[in-house]
Amino acid sequence: MPAESNKSMPQVVSELWGLSKDYARQETIEPLRGVGRYISMGFAGSVLGSFGIGLLLLSLLRALQTETGTTFHGNLSWVPYIIVLIVGLAIGGLAASRIKRK
Repeated sequence: MPAESNKSMPQVVSELWGLSKDYARQETIEPLRGVGRYISMGFAGSVLGSFGIGLLLLSLLRALQTETGTTFHGNLSWVPYIIVLIVGLAIGGLAASRIKRK
């Protein structure tokens, strides 16, 4: 049998409450902070990466429209848009293919 304790019932309840609160903080709140940082950095990286790829696609469109001479003028003025769309879809497909499930 355990040795008798000189603690009253309110003291035991108070200690139990403190231990439970500390345990909950240690096992839930602190790991969630780490996950929050991980998610926020991933979100920021994806937003900035998407913005950069969008600017690169826009620069490709402008280069095709201005640097190809008269190749894409008149009835063929829509071709640079299709080329940029295909390149954008290829980049998106490449990114989607890199996503792996465990």
